[in-house]
Amino acid sequence: MKKRQSFKERLVRHLTTGFMPFLGLMLPLLLLSTSCKHVEGSHSSMKASPKEKTASTNTFTVSRKLEPEWLKPSPDLFTLGPGDRLEIEILGDPTSRAITIVAPDGKLYFNFLDGIDVWGATIAQAKASLENQLANYVREKPQVSIILRGVESKRIWVLGRVQAPGVYAMAAPMSLLEAISMAGGTLSLANYRDQEAAGISQELADLRHSFVIRQGKVVPVDFERLLNRGDLSQNIYLQPDDFVYIPAARAKVVYVLGAVTQPRSIAYSEGMTVAGAVASAYGTLKGAYMHHVAVIRGSLTEPQITIVDYKNAIKGEAQDMALLPHDIVYVPFSPYRYLERYIEIVINTFASAAAINAGEAAVTKQPTAGAGVFIPVGSGISIIPPANPPPIH
Repeated sequence: MKKRQSFKERLVRHLTTGFMPFLGLMLPLLLLSTSCKHVEGSHSSMKASPKEKTASTNTFTVSRKLEPEWLKPSPDLFTLGPGDRLEIEILGDPTSRAITIVAPDGKLYFNFLDGIDVWGATIAQAKASLENQLANYVREKPQVSIILRGVESKRIWVLGRVQAPGVYAMAAPMSLLEAISMAGGTLSLANYRDQEAAGISQELADLRHSFVIRQGKVVPVDFERLLNRGDLSQNIYLQPDDFVYIPAARAKVVYVLGAVTQPRSIAYSEGMTVAGAVASAYGTLKGAYMHHVAVIRGSLTEPQITIVDYKNAIKGEAQDMALLPHDIVYVPFSPYRYLERYIEIVINTFASAAAINAGEAAVTKQPTAGAGVFIPVGSGISIIPPANPPPIH
């Protein structure tokens, strides 16, 4: 005999399969069942007269946690890759000592030997392969010494408001604190005053919006707890190709991403609303779902998300939302079903776009602008800014 579903179970099933008419009234119940903390919301269960504006926003806070394994160094040994520099010597023959670099094809070329594939091999495995190859040409199997002199195959990016932003080699397990220290630490108030007096234009670090990107996703590290409070539970171990970015705190901008004509950061002005920010990005694209525009506020580890009915807001039938500096406005292409997944999409898009701008600036040695064009990574949209911006309708 089938177990009769409770009202809450039926409601969750309807909401998660696209049943949206009761979203404005019932969404908090769904979020409580998915362990999200309800912070603030304005709901209307009464019919409004045509002249009244209905409340169109729901606000929630979601905590994003670190995985325990991220706080442990990788047990894997260092493996070779293209660009790594090695010192090789046949023991007993000092004249054989040579410095060689792992070639772009991942092969090691030493003496008269053909290339030996060492891409992904440990130092011990490369040593054994080299000795086996040399044994084909001498009577006794030789002993070979291999010393790692330089690492180019494994690197991390540390960019933004640090003393020495750049790309750093990673020859051994490295924690986030070690990486930031290697880059000279974040710009403090004392540093900023010294630079300001010297005429150097730099800005303080915004720890609430700092992030680490790993394989296209944001690792939820709380930089404020790590650097200001010394909370080592946020000191993750980095992996090759991790991207650490610490943005500027003083830049007053709002980020508009997703299904808009020009995803970008917008200079913030007092009284700016969601409608005004979207208009500054030259409006929405065809196919944008304007009933579920998300506004992310606060830290990236414990973001506060507000869902705005932008379509009704621009018609004057619902309330618009006032923005603050550093808010992220995201216009989706389709309605969302799971709030946590939606937040992850918004934050990953923001971080990837910021990383692209910061990486390009580091490569071209150009400073990051306060309001540049942002590419919505993963959306499949290619944005080319027009020479003359189109008129706003």
